[in-house]
Amino acid sequence: MSNHHVALTKAERAAIDWRDLAPMQWRDGVVECWHPLPWLAASWWGAAQGLWFVAIPASFMFFLTALRLNHEAIHGNLGFRASGHRAVLHGLSALMLGSNNAVAFNHLQHHRHIGTPDDLEGACGRMTAAQVIAHGPLFPLRMHRAAWRQGGRAVRRRMRIDLALNLAVMATGLIIGAPFLLYHLVAMIVAQCLTAFFAVWITHHDCAPEEVARTQRSPVINFVSYNMPLHLEHHLFPGVPVRRLGILARRIAAAAPDFARGNALVVPEPGALRRQAGWSA
Repeated sequence: MSNHHVALTKAERAAIDWRDLAPMQWRDGVVECWHPLPWLAASWWGAAQGLWFVAIPASFMFFLTALRLNHEAIHGNLGFRASGHRAVLHGLSALMLGSNNAVAFNHLQHHRHIGTPDDLEGACGRMTAAQVIAHGPLFPLRMHRAAWRQGGRAVRRRMRIDLALNLAVMATGLIIGAPFLLYHLVAMIVAQCLTAFFAVWITHHDCAPEEVARTQRSPVINFVSYNMPLHLEHHLFPGVPVRRLGILARRIAAAAPDFARGNALVVPEPGALRRQAGWSA
């Protein structure tokens, strides 16, 4: 947990230029849609060849980039019409398994009610690492149940489409019986069980009440993780696409340096690790 957190004042927030970062053209959205595909192809190729040291990391990266794309579609940050964003959610539901429309409902609730009993998604951030991993298989089930009960007719209709796509993909994999397809089904089920840890806990654990999320300062980590750890910036300005969160982070640091220095980090910097261990920085 951050030991010297400083809140972002209204004046500092108003001084941060972000609106020019928000607009996306449909061509930008198409580029975003391509990000998961090379990783998916690599995972299938690795599984087909029995090269699990290729398949497993590629599956992890596919799921990570698919989560990013899904996240952008949820917030309408791809430059598409509403129908286009819904199509992305349906397509990703088929590839990732589960209903991303259920995820969308809960994620928007997370933004509206963060830290409250209505924040089902964010509740994982208040668990220990062991608790959230044990909770992992129940997490997608509870997310789907909450969306079905609370989301209304439109959400339930979209969830039915997602379920039909899931059944079609699973039936295809089982009927064809190709090893790479069977591997993909298993990999996605495992990934769904670990989503609470990798997609929620990592960016929300041990935050003070006034800290909505963690962030990351290492450009290398942000590059290889497709900017996903820049989660505090996302919560402050959810209309900014993930691809531009690095720019936003620099603007926040310039406008509110004390706030930026006090942020809780996803991966602590070496100096912070030494201080936590009681060593001199």
